[in-house]
Amino acid sequence: MKREELIKKWLDHNLNTEELKAFKQLEDYNDLIKMDTALKSFKAPEFAIDTSYKTLKQHLKPKPTKTKQWLKPLLRIAAILAIGFSIYYYTSTLDTEVGTLIAQQSTIELPDNSIVDLNANSTITFNKSHWSNNREVKLQGEAFFKVAKGQKFDVITSEGVVSVLGTQFNVKQRKSYFEVTCYEGLVGVTHKDKTVKLKPGDTFQIIDGKLLTTEIENTTQPQWLQGESSFNSIPLKHVIAEFENQYKQKIITENIDTSRLFTGSFTHNNLDLALKSVTIPLNLSYSKSEKSILLKRE
Repeated sequence: MKREELIKKWLDHNLNTEELKAFKQLEDYNDLIKMDTALKSFKAPEFAIDTSYKTLKQHLKPKPTKTKQWLKPLLRIAAILAIGFSIYYYTSTLDTEVGTLIAQQSTIELPDNSIVDLNANSTITFNKSHWSNNREVKLQGEAFFKVAKGQKFDVITSEGVVSVLGTQFNVKQRKSYFEVTCYEGLVGVTHKDKTVKLKPGDTFQIIDGKLLTTEIENTTQPQWLQGESSFNSIPLKHVIAEFENQYKQKIITENIDTSRLFTGSFTHNNLDLALKSVTIPLNLSYSKSEKSILLKRE
């Protein structure tokens, strides 16, 4: 039997009589016996984990620096001030936005007690915190303004800026449609770097990119505030667009020239009557489905 096998079996205490005799004949037999005796008498030193950790921790723990203790309260104060300033800045620059849905109107009171009547499917945006120094609103859609007297008041639209001091006026800004009508005071309309002054009854119109002149208004407020949309020689496509703002119906046209001019009005609270008010003068007919209306020639 090989030497390695004898030693392995000896370590496992698995030698028979003949194998034991062979093991004793090995040249390093005495050395193996001495090594075995030494290993049996060897005892590892006791190791106390908790005690050793406490000793090590004393060497690792940084010593407090007296010169930096005064920084802690200052850093806390600085953090509180930074958070407070951030909250103030955020809330003071936050705009207020008010919008209406289709077939909905709303009245808004501005910080200076100016009143805005918002027509259907329209939105205004303004900043309450900066209002005393900057009377400014952004408009998408149509609104009637009763402006309290004071500093300049601006209505900003994608088509132009309307500026007043204290007056009553109506602004309508829809797709390819911009109209400003003055009902009281004096209104300045700036469009493409040109300013026009409007007196009571004057109307400024840009429709499909063309500047139009209209007759003087004799009313004290727009008719839509009374539940009726009125038009004076306005292309039919803009009448249809306004119809869709007042009724939750999609208008589909069939073989109709939507550039035809329409003069008249339609009510906001009776669908069939409104349809007849538009279709009869233009010799059109209509048919209704659940969510849409088809307009066609008779």
